Amino acid sequence: MKADPFAQLKLLDIQEIDSRILQLRHRLANLPETAEIESLQAGRKQVDDEARDARITRDDLLAAQKKAESDVEAVRTRRDREQQRVDQGAVTHAKDLERLQAEIANITRRIGVLEDEELEVMERLEAATATVDRLEATLADRDAQLHQLTTARAQRASGFEEELAQVTGERGPAVEGMPADLMALYDRIREQRGTGAAELRRRECGGCMLTLDAAEIAQIRAAASDLVVRHEECGRILVRTSESGL
Repeated sequence: MKADPFAQLKLLDIQEIDSRILQLRHRLANLPETAEIESLQAGRKQVDDEARDARITRDDLLAAQKKAESDVEAVRTRRDREQQRVDQGAVTHAKDLERLQAEIANITRRIGVLEDEELEVMERLEAATATVDRLEATLADRDAQLHQLTTARAQRASGFEEELAQVTGERGPAVEGMPADLMALYDRIREQRGTGAAELRRRECGGCMLTLDAAEIAQIRAAASDLVVRHEECGRILVRTSESGL
């Protein structure tokens, strides 16, 4: 392929623009806040799962406490009713009175057992509630951090997006009037290698940074100025300048 030496030289300007575009896109895709946000979100999900389980435990214990209170109240009501019968002399037969008093004693012991169970449930409920409060405080803290990082990421991204739009806008005028076949070759290599053209500087390829051997330098030195030469090693278009060392 042949192309005007000036057009070949202009490839370096286009490549500089494309490299800046590639760099800005890479920065946008790898913002430092993104990794922190992903890490925080993963940690938050774990805490959220723990908080969900803790709420279930707390709610179950709250229901158990209400049932325990209801059971104690029901048994106390029964004891008070039977004690009232004794106090009012409603039972006069000695054996019936003895049985009733024994029953009241059993009910009183039952109340003690139920109260102990209620106390145990209350203690467990208190601990479960404290766990929920702690986990919800952690969630609130993570949410605050996420909001701060998301805002910072958006601000940083906005700056890169503005710069990317500006640099992308420079490409159109830069490629205007360039030979179509030269640009097609350049774009194809750029898609494969990341860069399509590189300056040959001091006998070194500016793309892969390898020094060309003497035989390849001799071939390039002998080539016509309008011949598009490529590095045998990496395949990039080599643009010759006064700094090429030919």
